[in-house]
Amino acid sequence: MAVAATTATAPRRAARAKPRLSFWQIWNMSFGFLGIQIGFALQNANVSRIFETLGARVDEIPLLWIAAPVTGLVVQPIIGYLSDRTWNRLGRRRPYFLAGAILASLALWLMPNAPVLWVAAGTLWLMDASINVSMEPFRAFVGDNLPSEQRTTGFAMQSFLIGTGAVTASVLPWLLTTRFGVRNEAPPGQIPDSVRWSFYFGAAVYLAAVLWTVFRSKEYSPAELESFGEAGHDATGAGAERTPAEFAANGARHVRTGVLLLVGGLGTLAVLIRSTEARDVLILAVAIAVFGALLVLSGLLQRAGRTGSAFVTILNDCHDMPPTMRQLAAVQFFSWFALFAMWIYTTRAVTQHLYAATDPGSAAYNEGANWVGVSFGAYNGVAAIVAFLIPALAARTSRRAAHATCLACGALGLLSITVLQDPRLLLVSMVGVGVAWASILAMPYAILTGALPPAKLGYYMGVFNFFIVIPQLVAAALLGGMVRSLFGGDAMAALGIGGVSLLVAAALTLRVDDRDEAVQGTWHPGFPATD
Repeated sequence: MAVAATTATAPRRAARAKPRLSFWQIWNMSFGFLGIQIGFALQNANVSRIFETLGARVDEIPLLWIAAPVTGLVVQPIIGYLSDRTWNRLGRRRPYFLAGAILASLALWLMPNAPVLWVAAGTLWLMDASINVSMEPFRAFVGDNLPSEQRTTGFAMQSFLIGTGAVTASVLPWLLTTRFGVRNEAPPGQIPDSVRWSFYFGAAVYLAAVLWTVFRSKEYSPAELESFGEAGHDATGAGAERTPAEFAANGARHVRTGVLLLVGGLGTLAVLIRSTEARDVLILAVAIAVFGALLVLSGLLQRAGRTGSAFVTILNDCHDMPPTMRQLAAVQFFSWFALFAMWIYTTRAVTQHLYAATDPGSAAYNEGANWVGVSFGAYNGVAAIVAFLIPALAARTSRRAAHATCLACGALGLLSITVLQDPRLLLVSMVGVGVAWASILAMPYAILTGALPPAKLGYYMGVFNFFIVIPQLVAAALLGGMVRSLFGGDAMAALGIGGVSLLVAAALTLRVDDRDEAVQGTWHPGFPATD
């Protein structure tokens, strides 16, 4: 992939307005997300089943799954950093869409054919890394191509396609079994044909959807972005050039902070490594130690005057993130902490309280687990519909008020589960969750884009993924102990914690500084009549 060279800054001319795009232009540039989400949802729904089929013990599955968040944590900022600096015949972001789609489709085909567990675990790493390569630039793609007043609509379109893809992937094995007679059972150690063919279908749709976006959408060249006043323009001051003395002082801070984190992480690891009940906390301790080591390395490089490397730039830009991004980071933390609490504990809570079943082999337990699956499909369906209503709500109020309202709906949905007596009412609770999910996938990115320096849009979108991964690691490390120690192992308490977490996120949203909120204008369903 060709990387654009840095050029001397020409005298800045008056910036022209970025053109509004038509509905179908926004559809085309977003359509690849449908394939990405189908692949991602197939992974989430079936990889644990594949691991267990190939002999993984239940207590080994979380460790095998750690590939997903860790891979995203590493890959997305790197891909964002590179895509900000790329320009070739395919454009700026589209080369990464295509490369990721090819690799992810290959991994989706390989996964159900893995002969042994270690091959399946390695394929998960490849799959998740490839999905992240495709996914990360799509967020920046909206900021590149759409004017501020259309960005909410652009991210809402992605939310719709995410919901549609999730519902499609969720029903694929069931649909193949009940409608097309594909076998849902297999001999021990073999993957059922229903799962196998679902992955084959997902691989084909993934690649086809991304190819549609690659060849049916366009990107603005660096010269065109310059004419919009966006190429290299840093409206926030983030990442401003430092003097050698400032680099040295910053490096010293990185070393001090890094040493504290490294010692703290390794110390926690040493204390808890023999404790069988603290296994989840070990993951968090390792993550802290690794981040500390990276800070120490960055600090030493800066103090030695080696400040031009991508590694140093990435860590310094992370430190220099704009204030709006810091505010949204807190919102994201509590939002995604709630989501992980729901994804991890809803099945156990519902089967225990609404089906009076704790034995995973019992008919009642499996009936309840199936109903949770249906309910999760329902909230994704709600999100797909609500995605198109959010821009209107944001225009009539504000993007902050719209997001806070949607998060409050999700909080009410989760909290209502704790008092349900009839399993059928779980669908009503999931309506609130679906409203929140649609907004979580769109509004933070719409607010964030206007606060970022356009020349670093891809990188900062990748860094923003940290605040999805970090709450996942914290939830995995702490939530189990909280439920066990404070609530006697009652999984329903985790859903209550999730509801409260969403309320905190809603309150924090109202304090976010939406830098370009004033230019949102009045939303209307019409689009320019352009091709």
